[in-house]
Amino acid sequence: MTADGGQLRTARLRLRPWTTGRDDLARLVDLYGRDEVTRWLGGPPSVPPVELVGRWRAVAEADDRFGVWALEVAGPGLVAGTVLLKPLPRGVGEVEVGWHLHPDCWGRGYATEAARAVIDRGFRAGLPEVYAVVRPGNAASVAVCTRLGMTPLGRMRRWYDVELDAFRLMAPEVVD
Repeated sequence: MTADGGQLRTARLRLRPWTTGRDDLARLVDLYGRDEVTRWLGGPPSVPPVELVGRWRAVAEADDRFGVWALEVAGPGLVAGTVLLKPLPRGVGEVEVGWHLHPDCWGRGYATEAARAVIDRGFRAGLPEVYAVVRPGNAASVAVCTRLGMTPLGRMRRWYDVELDAFRLMAPEVVD
């Protein structure tokens, strides 16, 4: 994985900031307007797309260890979805990794690949651990957590006002 100016690259993906350009906004509206996606997020975004992109930009501006990136497939440039690494609400230094993919990009390993890239970036920046929260019944996201090597912590209501299945991945120990 390589990084350049707020972007990350993996073998198949380019993770870059979402923009307010027409193509990005159209894909964002399509992605977050789909029930099969938003059912796992607690519903569609409560703010217009341009404001949402602004909020996501503010995450990285507040602390460059974090971000919310458009997950773009190398080659065709199709935005497959979103990957995020950001502080958890009501957490004390706790950080969440998450992924929201368009159904036309499900089942290709993009979520795992993108999540691994942002987690590794976070660990290199000194994060000691990363959490994922998954709505009960979301078997696909649980599978991503498993592939990432995350430890299940059980159901929690710790960060959001709903019970979610929580997972944690500790940073690897550095041996000198």
